[in-house]
Amino acid sequence: MKGLYYQVTASQDEEKFVFQEKEPVSSPSDYHVKLQVKACALSPVDTKLISKLYPEKELAAVGREVAGVILEVGSKVSFFHPDDEAVGILPLDCEESGLCEVIWVHEHHLVHKSEKVSWVEAAGTIWDGLCVYTALHSLAHLTAGKSVLVLDGASPFGTLAVQLSHHRGATVIATAHSEEDKQFLEKLRPTVGIRQPVVACVIDMSKGNVDLADKCLEETGGLGVDIVLDAGVILYNTEDPIIKPKLLAHKHDIITLLSVGSHWVTREKNLQLDPPDSNSLFLKGASISFLNEEIWNLSNAQQGKYLHILKDVMDKLASGIFRPQLDEAVPLYEAKVFMEMVQKNEVRKRQVVQL
Repeated sequence: MKGLYYQVTASQDEEKFVFQEKEPVSSPSDYHVKLQVKACALSPVDTKLISKLYPEKELAAVGREVAGVILEVGSKVSFFHPDDEAVGILPLDCEESGLCEVIWVHEHHLVHKSEKVSWVEAAGTIWDGLCVYTALHSLAHLTAGKSVLVLDGASPFGTLAVQLSHHRGATVIATAHSEEDKQFLEKLRPTVGIRQPVVACVIDMSKGNVDLADKCLEETGGLGVDIVLDAGVILYNTEDPIIKPKLLAHKHDIITLLSVGSHWVTREKNLQLDPPDSNSLFLKGASISFLNEEIWNLSNAQQGKYLHILKDVMDKLASGIFRPQLDEAVPLYEAKVFMEMVQKNEVRKRQVVQL
């Protein structure tokens, strides 16, 4: 079966993404199901993590967020039956690309898809929804009445974070990276309940002269923000603005705007804190958590909780609480071109391939 793969060991002159013909994998166990893929979302391949965990791996499967129809089930499968509609995330070490027409998947990587949800919506929401739930519930312990700062609130991850925070009764502050993002966030309204703005305050970072800490402290009456979800941070003032865009928040600004007993959930893998930074966090009783999107796939210790989160993401999508930032569906023959753009972070909306 032909699928799209990333060449881990490719040289600088070679193509990184290739369509490769691979023999279909027979059902490895009685707990696997045969899935006919209808839609597959494109997310960047974490090359460093794959190289570290699987140093001998030459090809990494592309397209792990899949939605499709169950064709066959193993003898011990208990969650699914033939003709069921399912959506899920393939494991990090999967050998088959999600862009194959038919793949074998362990039933514990899938949940049922509602008939109200399209294939493209299901595949395009499952990954960001999982990340948002992990950040807000598992790490930050979101409750009603909290204040939440979502940096880059118009990104696919940020949009769902804004919507879930508002749904849980939090006051949402979000940053925008352009005038278009600002207008999008200001017009965001819930589809259920009172039709009030989802975002209480939008901070336009593209102006260049905005003091993020001052704005957040002003919005919270000087108390600070309870939960911060960043989109990467600037660690030092001397950093290259090309590598670290000035639209990102500086770590000192985030530490300044945190409230007492607050939670900072960061996606910055190389976060470094100096002693004065640690002292500020200590005085506030604040905590830092690292959002590793792959943590659920790297350990099966909480498989039941993982599946519950995936199911809840689909329920929120079906009820209209989640409205993802999706681009128009991409045909399979253009998947390679769009995947290269996704890997270089050249697209703003979530890209989904429709098979």
